Amino acid sequence: MATEISATSLFRGSDRDIGENVVLRHDGGVITEIVEGAGRDPRSFLIPAFVNAHDHARATASSFGAVGMPLESWILRTALGTPVDPYLTAASALARSAKAGCAAMMVHYTRPSGTMPLVDEAKAIAKAASDVGIRIAFALAVRDQNPIVYGDAEPVLSGLTRDDRKTIDDLFVRPPVSPKAYIELTDAIAAAIGSPMVDVQLGPAGVQWCSKPLLEAVAENSARTGRRIHMHLLETVYQRAWADQHFPDMVRWLRDIGFLSERLTLAHCIHARPDELEMIASSGARIVTNFSSNMHLRSGLAPIAAAHECGCAIAVGVDGLALDEDDDILREMRLVQMVHGGLGFKATWTPAELFSIAIRNGRRATGAPGNGELVVGNPADYVVIDLDRLDRDQIMPVDPMALLFARGNASLVKDVVVAGKAIVREGTCTGVDLPAIEREFRDLYRANVGKLTNFQRMWPRLSERLGGWFEQQLTCQ
Repeated sequence: MATEISATSLFRGSDRDIGENVVLRHDGGVITEIVEGAGRDPRSFLIPAFVNAHDHARATASSFGAVGMPLESWILRTALGTPVDPYLTAASALARSAKAGCAAMMVHYTRPSGTMPLVDEAKAIAKAASDVGIRIAFALAVRDQNPIVYGDAEPVLSGLTRDDRKTIDDLFVRPPVSPKAYIELTDAIAAAIGSPMVDVQLGPAGVQWCSKPLLEAVAENSARTGRRIHMHLLETVYQRAWADQHFPDMVRWLRDIGFLSERLTLAHCIHARPDELEMIASSGARIVTNFSSNMHLRSGLAPIAAAHECGCAIAVGVDGLALDEDDDILREMRLVQMVHGGLGFKATWTPAELFSIAIRNGRRATGAPGNGELVVGNPADYVVIDLDRLDRDQIMPVDPMALLFARGNASLVKDVVVAGKAIVREGTCTGVDLPAIEREFRDLYRANVGKLTNFQRMWPRLSERLGGWFEQQLTCQ
C-alpha cells in the first residue's frame, strides 16, 4: 500500500542540502518519490533512521548494581542481569532502541539465559525484533578461554570456600566450544532466523577470550560464506596490556589470517595504536565507537578522529550503556561529534557528515540494505523529528541538522518507519506494549535475583581480588 508523508524539512543523508516542504512517498517498503515544494504542517524534520551498531539486547546494568566499575569486574557483576525471559529482555531493549529512532541494531548476544537451547533462544530474540519491527544483526558471542581473568584465575579464586568457587564455576565457567561446533551452531541459527530483517553473523567475543584455532575458523568461514563478523577489540587498558604481553602482533596476525576484511566490524578499539588503525582501515573493516559506555566503564577515550583520518569506517553504538542508560543513539552521535569533531577551526567532519557516516557504516555493520539515504529506490527507513520542539524559539531560519546536533535527543522522535512500516507513532511503539513488557520482566528479575544471594554476598571480596589481579597484570610490563 502506497504511503506518503509531508515534512517541513528533509535531510537526504548524502550531503548538507536540506529539502524544504517535501512530500516523500513509499510503496512496498521502498521510497518511490520525493517532491519538494509540496509539504504541509505540522512542522516536522524528516531524516534517515538511526543505527545502533553495537549492542547486546540486555537489561539495564545499573539496576543490578553494575555501576562505576571497569569492564573486567562489570562483566561478572552483570551475571545478576542474565535474561530470565529472553523474549521479554530483548523486546524491552529493542523497543527502547526503536523509540530512539533506530531502524537497525546489532545484537552481539553475550549472555544467553541458559533456560533453553541456543537456537530456540535466538528464535525468541528474532521474534522480539519482528514484533517491534526493527532490523537486527544477531551474533551469538563465543569464547573458549579466560572466563574469569585474562590468564590463570587461581590467584583470584584461591582462598574462596568450596561453595563460593562452585558459585563462580556455575555462573562463568563452561566447557569450551570447539570451532567446528560453533560454526555449525551459527549455521543452525542462520537457518532458523535469517531473513531480510535478520542478518546472522559470527560473534567471537574478543581476542583475549578466543583461541587462535577459533579465530582462524571464524575467519575461514567468513571468507568462504561471506558471513559478517562482529567482535570487541582492545576495549580496556588491561586488554592492551594482555595483548602486549601475550600477543604483541595481534592485529597483524588477524590481518594475515584474513580476519580483517570488509565483512568485519570491531567494537571500541579504544587502545588501538596508529599502525593498528592503519591495518584496520586498509582492510575495509569498520570500528563502532560507544562513547558513553566507554565513560561508564572507565575504559578510555577512543582515537576516533585519528581512525577516521586514516580511512577507518566509523559507526556509532550504544552498547547498552548510553549516557543516561536510555538507549538514546542521537545523543551518542552528538557526544561523538562534540569530543571527536575537531579542535578550534580544524574540523574532523561536519555534524551532517558524521551523521551520514554513522548511518552508512552502521547499516553495513548490521547488514541492513542500502546506505540509509532518503532517495528513490532506497528502503523507506526514516525518522520524523518534532521540528517545533527542536526549533523551539523560531527566531530565524537555522539549519535543522545544526540544531539536531546542538540539542537533539530521543524525546524529539515522533515517528519511526522501517521498511515502510510505522514501528513508532507519536513516540509510542506500535508493535509491542513496552511499559507492560518492562513491568513483567522487572517482576521476573526481582523474583530471580533472590536466587543469587550467594554471589551478591561474595561480590565485595571477589571484586577486590579481580582488581588486584588486573592491576598487577597491568603494572608488571
